[in-house]
Amino acid sequence: MNFGFDDDQLALAATVRDVLRTHCPPAALRTARRPSWDQLAGLGFFGLLLPEEADGLGLALVDVLPALEETGRACLPGPVVETAVVAPSLLAGVPKLASGAVCVGVLPPGQAYAADADLADLLIVVRDGAARVVHRPDLLLEPRRGVDPARPLFEVRYARSEPLPAPVGPALLRGTVATAAQLVGVARELLSTAVAYARVRTQFGAPIGSFQAVKHQLADVAVAVEFAAPLVYRAALTLETDAAERDASAAKAAAGEAATLAARVALQVHGAIGYTEELDLRFWLARAWSLSMAYSTTAAHRERLRVAIVGRRP
Repeated sequence: MNFGFDDDQLALAATVRDVLRTHCPPAALRTARRPSWDQLAGLGFFGLLLPEEADGLGLALVDVLPALEETGRACLPGPVVETAVVAPSLLAGVPKLASGAVCVGVLPPGQAYAADADLADLLIVVRDGAARVVHRPDLLLEPRRGVDPARPLFEVRYARSEPLPAPVGPALLRGTVATAAQLVGVARELLSTAVAYARVRTQFGAPIGSFQAVKHQLADVAVAVEFAAPLVYRAALTLETDAAERDASAAKAAAGEAATLAARVALQVHGAIGYTEELDLRFWLARAWSLSMAYSTTAAHRERLRVAIVGRRP
């Protein structure tokens, strides 16, 4: 049995990668809020999971995981997961969703602030297990400080909203798994950047990558990433089963830990220069930290996983 991705899934990821390399270079993270959004929309990216009757392609989440990893690897700004993954489960009937002309944000349960809410034409607010949709004219947003400059946070208030009758749980699980895929992509890019720097940075007349301590740290990151990725793929395959919540938590926890470990090691390898605003590395560091907190923290998912496996303590 072949457990790998097929040619079509890998080709989609390669196409997304090429678009992001051209239209979302690191320089764009400093100036643009939604670089390459129009180009991805032209590919049909935002309609991949929508049913065909809603002008989508009707793909499964597992089909687009490699492409979602590429959005993490490029540190793509904007509510990508919310518009391309969460919205198709709750707002499939909204016109122009497949074209990317409608941007959707999500305020998940347990989160005080909504990321990228300033870009949202529609904001899905989930409270007490129920979801409501708020239109942009009804939103009152207050900026709040966050760790990720390319993923700003906002406190949300509104006077009017509309109820969403569709069950919100499955949509949030999809968003959780998709965010985990982005974290894997972030971790891969951080590892690649740290390895490249370790090969050229010298101390005591030798590249620092030749030092055992550095080798071991980079190897730990590589192991963590390769452990997390299959958990994300499994979670996407079991979304329609009884194991969906357990597998989604396992994926998000492992991907979050891999990305934060990659961020820590990349920062240590770069040394003091890693803290500077001039270095593009800071965007990927911030993205690892911010996405690890999205759709519940790593600690919360670890606790859910423990309960699913061994049950609650008396």
